[in-house]
Amino acid sequence: MVRVLVAAVIAMLIAIILGPRFIAFLRRNAFGQHIREDGPEHHVVKQGTPVMGGVLIMIAASVGFLAMSRYTLPALTVFGVTLACATIGFVDDFIKLTHRRSLGLSGRWKLLLLAGVTVGLGFAVHDEHFRTNVYFPIVDVRPNLWWFWYLLIFLMLAGAANGVNLTDGIDGLAAGTGIIALVCFTAINVLTYIRTGSGDPNSLDLAILGGALAGASIGFLWFNAFPAEVFMGDTGSMGIGGALGAFAVFSKTEVLLLVVGGIFLIEALSVILQVATFKFWGRRVFLMAPIHHHFEMKAWSETKIMVRFWIVAAILAAGAFATYYQYFFDFHPELFHKK
Repeated sequence: MVRVLVAAVIAMLIAIILGPRFIAFLRRNAFGQHIREDGPEHHVVKQGTPVMGGVLIMIAASVGFLAMSRYTLPALTVFGVTLACATIGFVDDFIKLTHRRSLGLSGRWKLLLLAGVTVGLGFAVHDEHFRTNVYFPIVDVRPNLWWFWYLLIFLMLAGAANGVNLTDGIDGLAAGTGIIALVCFTAINVLTYIRTGSGDPNSLDLAILGGALAGASIGFLWFNAFPAEVFMGDTGSMGIGGALGAFAVFSKTEVLLLVVGGIFLIEALSVILQVATFKFWGRRVFLMAPIHHHFEMKAWSETKIMVRFWIVAAILAAGAFATYYQYFFDFHPELFHKK
């Protein structure tokens, strides 16, 4: 248990200590954000704010995790997925910077690369002999998806990565809600470790990684809170999103991911709904999508939106943890490994 806290503190301190120098490096090299033209007008003042702060998160989290890790396959796999998704985001950020535009890697390429990451994750869970059942709490249903479960893994990774990416549009929003989701998965793995009589090294190692990522994100938030000195960019948002999806896979909480990452789901659905209604009926549901921009257009301050979204994210995460405690743990052995 101490390892989880130490990993979090190490990652947080590294992010806070390296933050000023890292931001200065980004400024010297003109690695600044290019604001999309169709965004809120007042976002023009954010033009040139250093981006790719996600690199700082990944470096700090890597040091914290590797220093405290037990190096189990599940934790190393989630760590690898996190870095792989962050790399995809880094390529996207780099294209934006070099071409000096707000559009980077195409959506088709992102999905193709995420499919490659899914293949690696699929081999890892297959090697661990994970069951392909998905447990639905309350109704107590556990359908076996067979090979379709691996398609579900791809949808989880792609959905979580893109959901966090869409949320990253207001200072501190993606970082804060991401921290809450990461803390929830860390708590889930800590609970599993404790209730198995401290006999599950995989859960402990996953908790260490979750703590390191949360700690690094807290350190980043020190500089990302309004008014932001640095943005995480796709490097950070896709890295955090990929981590959340992979955590859900290895904790067998596929359904709970929809609740833990409820804010990211809402953001993604708002975009889908906005596009669909305009395409078929020629009208828009929101003043602007994703939905946090809708509230901006209604004259809500960025701080108000950020804090209220944090509150909703915390309520959802608490509900997800309570659901896991009540329903999932009793089925833990049956849901995980094949006999």
